Amino acid sequence: MWPPKKGNHSGLPLPLRPHMQKQITQQNLNILLDSLIKEGIRVVAPHMNGGTPLYEPLTCSADMNTGQLPRRSAKEAFFPVCEDIMTYEKEGQKVTVTDIDPVRFPETVLVGVRPCDAAAIPVLDAVFSWDYKDEFFLERRRKTTIIGLACTTADDACFCTAVGLSPAETKGSDLFLTPLVGGGYVCETYSDKGEQLITNHKELFSDTGGAKTLPLAQPETGKIDLKKVKAWLDEHFEDPLWDGIATRCVGCGACAFVCPACHCFDIVDEGTEKAGTRRKNWDACGFWKFTHHASGHNPRDGQPKRYRNRIMHKFKYYDDKFGQTLCSGCGRCVRVCPVGIDIKAIIDTILNSEC
Repeated sequence: MWPPKKGNHSGLPLPLRPHMQKQITQQNLNILLDSLIKEGIRVVAPHMNGGTPLYEPLTCSADMNTGQLPRRSAKEAFFPVCEDIMTYEKEGQKVTVTDIDPVRFPETVLVGVRPCDAAAIPVLDAVFSWDYKDEFFLERRRKTTIIGLACTTADDACFCTAVGLSPAETKGSDLFLTPLVGGGYVCETYSDKGEQLITNHKELFSDTGGAKTLPLAQPETGKIDLKKVKAWLDEHFEDPLWDGIATRCVGCGACAFVCPACHCFDIVDEGTEKAGTRRKNWDACGFWKFTHHASGHNPRDGQPKRYRNRIMHKFKYYDDKFGQTLCSGCGRCVRVCPVGIDIKAIIDTILNSEC
């Protein structure tokens, strides 16, 4: 059965060192994707939708467009903006509750995933398989093979290298593509899923022939001292600096919604007293209602407190619990912020402040 179901305690694929390296032409990559689609496998890739690049299901390989970083991240393949988790129906005194079965999710190949997006997926794995195993997320992960793609261009918002990643980061990818001079890709496998994909379509791959890879992108931001950032955050929860940092924030939540690693959600019941659906919807800690109590009290009653939580979560709280940073340096939050807040500049402000 493809893909194989081997994995760790959560059922997710175990990361392996690269153990297969092949080469594929662009034409053969297109043939591969079209073959997968014909087999009934859902192929998701960057696609231009009304002039906006998004990760979306393809109907044919010609629809794929990897020229730009998609506006939203690849996390939607595992963690949709909105999803039903159960339904209820009342007839007389009888109430029927029906769980939504996650097994219904289709086998999927997620292709053309940029390193900043792929690296964020294992970050989400830790959250959704921690004290409670979210089978909606985990079942999608089990059924998805991720084909990463190295970056050969970057803009001034990119800062993956600043948080310890790179334009050729393979973390999170089952199979990783690096573009070659003259076209085509070097393919390296990093899991059983990646190796199985090549094995099942071996006629489309060839041995590497010494072709040169294209130069990788060079983000201009210098590396951030993440330990120093965390040390400052450990000691400065109540610091007047937060008021200045968050003065411009309008609490729109755009930064969280485009981030590949943010994962806040709310659960609501929608319907009538007769019938309805329980849904999981994205949420954001920048929203005023995120911590608003039924009593009327709000422990984060001002935007500086809410923005402080965003920075604390990314560079302290997640690190405290899982030992890594909740940021992959994709730069989307910088690009979409309506008031021009730059998270890199915020971190620089913290690092340059007096402890």
